Amino acid sequence: MRNSNKQSFIYGTLILLAAGIVNRMLGFIPRIVLPRLIGAEGVGLYQLGYPFFLVLVTVIAGGIPLAVAKMIAEAEGKGKKERSRQILHSSLGLSVGLGLLFTAISLAIAPWIAHEVLTDSRVYLTLIAMTPMLSIVAVSAVYRGYFQGMQNMIPSALSSVLETVIRIFFMLYFSWLLLPKGMAYAAAGAMLGVTVGELAGMLVLLVQYRLTVSKPADNSSEQDLNPSNEGNPDHTDQGVIRRLLRISIPVTGGRLVGSLSYLLESIITARSLAMAGVATAVATAQYGSLQGMVIPLLLLPGALTTALAVSLVPSLAEAAARKDSRSIHKRIHQALRLALVTGAPFAVLMYVLADPLCTLLYGNPDTAPMLRMMVPFSLFMYVQPPLQATLQAMERPGTALFNTLAGAVVKIMLILGLASRPEYGITGALIAIIVNSILVTLLHGYSVIKLVSLRLQTRDLFKIGAAMTIMGAGAKYVYLHSPYPGGAQWIHFILASALGFSLYIGVSLLTGLFSRQDLKKLPLIRRWL
Repeated sequence: MRNSNKQSFIYGTLILLAAGIVNRMLGFIPRIVLPRLIGAEGVGLYQLGYPFFLVLVTVIAGGIPLAVAKMIAEAEGKGKKERSRQILHSSLGLSVGLGLLFTAISLAIAPWIAHEVLTDSRVYLTLIAMTPMLSIVAVSAVYRGYFQGMQNMIPSALSSVLETVIRIFFMLYFSWLLLPKGMAYAAAGAMLGVTVGELAGMLVLLVQYRLTVSKPADNSSEQDLNPSNEGNPDHTDQGVIRRLLRISIPVTGGRLVGSLSYLLESIITARSLAMAGVATAVATAQYGSLQGMVIPLLLLPGALTTALAVSLVPSLAEAAARKDSRSIHKRIHQALRLALVTGAPFAVLMYVLADPLCTLLYGNPDTAPMLRMMVPFSLFMYVQPPLQATLQAMERPGTALFNTLAGAVVKIMLILGLASRPEYGITGALIAIIVNSILVTLLHGYSVIKLVSLRLQTRDLFKIGAAMTIMGAGAKYVYLHSPYPGGAQWIHFILASALGFSLYIGVSLLTGLFSRQDLKKLPLIRRWL
């Protein structure tokens, strides 16, 4: 039985991982198409409203899926089906109540946020368009937690993929439909598309639940609440809600730090640019270029490092339980090396081919200088998730939280001090984000070194640097001296990228950065070797 559970866990993890990769790939479609449709200014209006949505969603549903999953799993482990239903119904009552409450609050304060807190009142329609989402997300969070507690990951995966597909279609459709009415309506249309996607995801979960409960129950495992527990206050609806809050509030608090930091960044950046004398429309467009185009492009290689961080936690926790310091060091080195080796070629490509990349993806070459300025520091972003995962696996989440908070405070102070000065403007916000990435990564690295007495392998850094330099020179040369001088820009870009990656892999193999055996572990490459 234990073996079966382990297989079920691994299978479920793979399902969620696959869904996450699909969602990340699909999610980049609107990042490419939306700027071409509504421009940097429209993207800026959307991005100004989005942080408020994230904060409200974090408050409503930040830790609820985890808490529901934990409580459902405990009840199912004891064979108490009725207890599971009680947990589900009580959780729904709490979540829907919070969703409706914050929907009303959001509608009431939307005019004040648009006109007083932010510098562009056109964001009002975007704020209104997001309010129906709050109750929808509240319901979805509970059902996701329910299915995870039942160790059935398929409904969550199906829901997230369908939600992404529907969201992309309606974001683009509503933006296009409302664009003739003005930029504010187009941005609100994009947010309305997100709402439709969330609704579709919720409906998938509801249908899956109906199909699940309509199946004949196994009478041998069906049990009502144990009579001996009827007087237990934890088995009343109020007791369920109290325990749900005890579990979810700390998780929500941790996630709220990131959401609030993002919100403050958007508010302070907009206000600082206004103080610098930047016109409202220009400031909104600059913020849209930064948060809607440059940052998502920089974080694209981070999909692998995020997945790596997730898998690193149980691996390190297991080694720590055995007090196997050698395995701990080995796995940390492997994770950091993999993060750097996979992120480095993308960083080179984004730096040397920034102009054609931004033109081909967004139709906006003006974003290239921002991308080129941030790319050299992107490697700090790529190694940050494994370092943070190490601290969490070694039971130091407080240290990770402190480091993140310190970085957020410094970032906000720098935005205030630099972006508000005319000679810096949006460049001040870029500097603040760069300093934040470096500071948090160095703090995480120092904490890990101090915690496990880790020694860094500097030889790998020199090898990566050599591979990056040769790749960059080769890619730039081919792009400027293409064998097809009359060809389209995308042909030059593909040729330069292909040669660049080939050079990177070749140099890495020659220097021993990774071996032929490492490549054989990759399913798509194994068949060719």
